[in-house]
Amino acid sequence: MRRVAKLSAACIATAALALSATACGSTSSDNEGSSGSGDKGTKIGLAFDVGGRGDQSFNDSAARGADKAKDEFNGSIKELTAKTSDTEADREQRLSDLAQAGYNPVIGVGFSYARSMSKVAVKFPKTTFGIVDSAVDAKNVDSITFTEEQGSYLAGVAAALKTKKGNVGFVGGVDTPLIKKFEAGFVQGVLDTNPKVKVEKQYLSHGTDLSGFSSPDKGKEAAQGMLDQGADVIYTAAGSSGNGAIEAVHGAKGAWAIGVDSDQYNVPGLAAFKSSILTSVIKNVDLGVYDLVKSVKEGKPLTGVHAYSLKEDGVSLSTSGGFTKDIQPKLDAAKKKIVDGSIKVKTTP
Repeated sequence: MRRVAKLSAACIATAALALSATACGSTSSDNEGSSGSGDKGTKIGLAFDVGGRGDQSFNDSAARGADKAKDEFNGSIKELTAKTSDTEADREQRLSDLAQAGYNPVIGVGFSYARSMSKVAVKFPKTTFGIVDSAVDAKNVDSITFTEEQGSYLAGVAAALKTKKGNVGFVGGVDTPLIKKFEAGFVQGVLDTNPKVKVEKQYLSHGTDLSGFSSPDKGKEAAQGMLDQGADVIYTAAGSSGNGAIEAVHGAKGAWAIGVDSDQYNVPGLAAFKSSILTSVIKNVDLGVYDLVKSVKEGKPLTGVHAYSLKEDGVSLSTSGGFTKDIQPKLDAAKKKIVDGSIKVKTTP
């Protein structure tokens, strides 16, 4: 059974103020969609981050959880997708529209909905809201968080064991607190395994500029620069920008890419590059979304901050392709030490 970790009110407030960004986001669109069986069963409202369904990463993981719940509970889904130009008013309106239309739960996929959700949740006290990758201190909100640094640590171990040039890279979408968790875990995993390995780091955008999550060209350029400097394993936590990085790595003989959020080896849109995808740090957003919908269906809605860790398979390292088979015993050993507390993984670089 999955153990759900509760965080203190102080932690909730801190996380909400931090508004740590999502490792995802993709293209700039404003698509709307619905699926399912009309008003029958559970009505699930999804407010996607930029890119929405089809981003081959973070949003798609949330969509999988909603789809599973829809099918299991004879439900329906209404999807609204963010644009990179969104204002707080836009996000508030999107959440309000879903709640007003009777969708319950209403789930904001990504950090950017935290501030708007704190306002909207108060206006709709009978609706259960969910926020992914941030925390909102409200009685009717389920804050779904993950220990991204733990999965990234394992990616760092894999990179250190697979590099032949002693040089690896990390590409982050935007330099936010959340993406820095990915960086921190990865770098620690690399250096704990082999302190002689050089780690290159680069962010694609900064501050409030979220284009780093939706610019495959920038991802490709950053990865190519690292490859030119001698890196032969590159981990990218940058939403659809990571697709460009994977493409660049595929063009370099003997180089490996490490994917993020979804098992990118099995993503159809990346099939041409799968032979270069060493592994992926999977963040099981679908698990958090499904758990929330199920709880609402059963009349016992989850609220508070729920942390999905490596121990509960909230994060994991994929084995698709079999490229990590030769180093699996060392990866398993590192995982065991994280789970039993022997290894404390940093959340800041």
